[in-house]
Amino acid sequence: MLRAEREEETCRPDPQERSLRRIEPPRRGSRARRIALLAMRFALVLVALTLVLTLVYRVVMPVSTPMLGRWLTGRSVTRDAVPLDRIAPALVRAVFTAEDQKFCMHRGVDWGSLTDVLDDEGGPSRGASTVTMQTVKNVFLWPGRSYIRKAIEIPISVLADLVWGKRRTMEIYLNVAEWGEGIFGAEAAARYWFNKSARDLKPSEAMLLAATLPNPIERNPRKPSAATRAKAQRIQSAYGAMDDYIGCLSPR
Repeated sequence: MLRAEREEETCRPDPQERSLRRIEPPRRGSRARRIALLAMRFALVLVALTLVLTLVYRVVMPVSTPMLGRWLTGRSVTRDAVPLDRIAPALVRAVFTAEDQKFCMHRGVDWGSLTDVLDDEGGPSRGASTVTMQTVKNVFLWPGRSYIRKAIEIPISVLADLVWGKRRTMEIYLNVAEWGEGIFGAEAAARYWFNKSARDLKPSEAMLLAATLPNPIERNPRKPSAATRAKAQRIQSAYGAMDDYIGCLSPR
């Protein structure tokens, strides 16, 4: 019997040896697959978050990423969000004229204009951006010229146009656009530059505010340079001809 037990112990594999047998070399590409899976999950989370925020911003006025950046770095932000019907129609029309005269015709992206400017070596220029795309950039993305940002911006702009509609998109844009150092939105801009509410802006003042875009830090609507005045005059020249194009922004 003792002999049988000894033979059984001899045949039984050593536990350490058995554990060593279980260790298999890592399969080639397994790490790459894990990284790819994590990246895919992260992308899906970002897509889901964007969808949720787009729906939320249909009724809640968002803040912009430049505003968040200023808060995070301890700089001041001035913004008083107001509905579109509390902004002078002259400013709505002036911004429409200056920034996106096809706003009522496209579905968030002006594909013709986008194609025309994609040959810029420094990245796609602002000329490719509709008001919808500028709004999406301000609310969801980062500033600067980048093909990567533009590639992300395009599908979100199509979604925003579908979910928000034209009036809401313009309303958000006019409440997140920067009109001076830390001055965000039409109401704050009107009070800072002209000491009045956005609803009380004169057409001439509205055109000067529109003329400061897209360089509101460098341009002063209260003391406009010759270049800013020239742009305001160009806006004024086209301003009266917008009746047939701006219908999507008319009050319901």
